Amino acid sequence: MKRSISLLMGLFALAVMMVQAADATKSTGWISDSMCGAKHAGSGAACVKKCIEGGMKPVFVDGNKQVWAIDNPDSVKAFYGDHVTVTATEDATAKSMHIESIVAAK
Repeated sequence: MKRSISLLMGLFALAVMMVQAADATKSTGWISDSMCGAKHAGSGAACVKKCIEGGMKPVFVDGNKQVWAIDNPDSVKAFYGDHVTVTATEDATAKSMHIESIVAAK
């Protein structure tokens, strides 16, 4: 009985991870700040860092220059002003995303 319950719990956890991964999308863009948004897409890394240090929130600017709020801003600390590829779950109605992984774009 315990073995069956453990097996079912494991399968449930695997199913949850698969559903979350299915909702995630991969996008390439820039990490900017909430004040400048798309203005610094591809340039102005020093300004982005200064604005975030001054209290602005980091945002993701996609290839279409749409600005997305980031639900977990600590995930992008090492990438302020950089061109990146993110895997994220997007909330289109709130225009926000939860970043699951981030790497420098090639």
